Amino acid sequence: MPGGVRHRVVAIAADAFGGFTFQELPVSLRPYARFTPTRRVKYAATALAAALEHDPAFRQKVAGRLREAQAELAAALEDGTPPPAADPLDVAAAAYLLRPPGWAKLVATAGEEAQRADAERADEEALRELAALRAEVELLHEHGRAEAARARAELESVRREGEALHRKLRSALSDVKRAEAAQRRLQAELEELRAAAAQDKAVADSEARRLRARLAEAEQAAEAGRRAAREGRGVEDVRLRLLLDTVLDAASGLRRELALPPRDTMAVRPADTVDAVAPGAFSARDIATRALSETDPALLDQLLALPQAHLVVDGYNVTKTGYPSLPLEKQRLRLLGGLAVLAAQSGAEVTCVFDGADLDMPVLLAPPRGVRVLFSKAGETADELIRRLVRAEPPGRQIVVVSADREVADGVAKAGARPVASTLLLRRLSRA
Repeated sequence: MPGGVRHRVVAIAADAFGGFTFQELPVSLRPYARFTPTRRVKYAATALAAALEHDPAFRQKVAGRLREAQAELAAALEDGTPPPAADPLDVAAAAYLLRPPGWAKLVATAGEEAQRADAERADEEALRELAALRAEVELLHEHGRAEAARARAELESVRREGEALHRKLRSALSDVKRAEAAQRRLQAELEELRAAAAQDKAVADSEARRLRARLAEAEQAAEAGRRAAREGRGVEDVRLRLLLDTVLDAASGLRRELALPPRDTMAVRPADTVDAVAPGAFSARDIATRALSETDPALLDQLLALPQAHLVVDGYNVTKTGYPSLPLEKQRLRLLGGLAVLAAQSGAEVTCVFDGADLDMPVLLAPPRGVRVLFSKAGETADELIRRLVRAEPPGRQIVVVSADREVADGVAKAGARPVASTLLLRRLSRA
């Protein structure tokens, strides 16, 4: 059976399908009982075709429905004169279902006519499609030519815009290069300004530090001046009081030495004007016999017996002269012990000076009673400290300096002090 005839038969059977009861349907078609005609054609086409082919009862029922629906076509087919205006596919489908005499030939002829009609329709459709395609191609050609013309115009416009953009780009690149050069120049100038500012700041800081240092020095100098003024006044007062005490003690000593009468008696009596030798008076020869040798320890006692006497001892000079084999610590202790005894016996002020310029650390030493112990500062010798001690005393006070150094002796002698040898002090201490 041609495909078109088969499709038409299935469509007629699907339309008639709904008029049957469930029991009237073949078992193979019962699952499609509730389908619509369109769904039956789509999903039950094979089952319908098989049932019509192999189930004559079902086919006759469908044919009966066809006679009711198309009575004229069915009557014409049974008479053997199909209507010429009828659709060949409808004629072939009805002949297949009704099975009139010569139905196979009608089906074949209808199939050929249907095929021929389909071919003609296909040719016409192809011609129409070809014409449409030609028109579409022509339209596409026209559209392509228009698009090409527009594209050429756009391309020309784009080319001109590209050239303009290239020119702008070259100008922008040139501007960028000039800007970068200007930036580098400004950066260099900025670095120079920063360096100059840093240098100016360093100079200013240095000047500020110098001015602060000068200000501090000035403040220190002012404070030192004020302190020196206060201390100077104090030192001068002390020196004046000490000098006054020395003069008073010297006057009292002279009064006792000269056996002067008390101040509340008449200084001169008439009998005192008579030239004579009084009992117990010293003659010139007696006075000459009283002079002591420079190596006599009694000379040191006489010097220390003077009012407000001050004994200054060059410590290491004495110890290295008297007992150089002892360690320095024992030398200091032995000398200071003897000076303490001498200070207690004489009542004089005693100062012992040691050279401390080379000491690595302070000396732990408890000075004995009545003896002042001093060490020279770094960069200063004991000789220089002795000279400063002598210069600190007021003029007229009895200062006795013990040292074997000739330079020290000459220096203190010029300052008004009395130098004595180290051996003299050693003899005096050994006697004590």
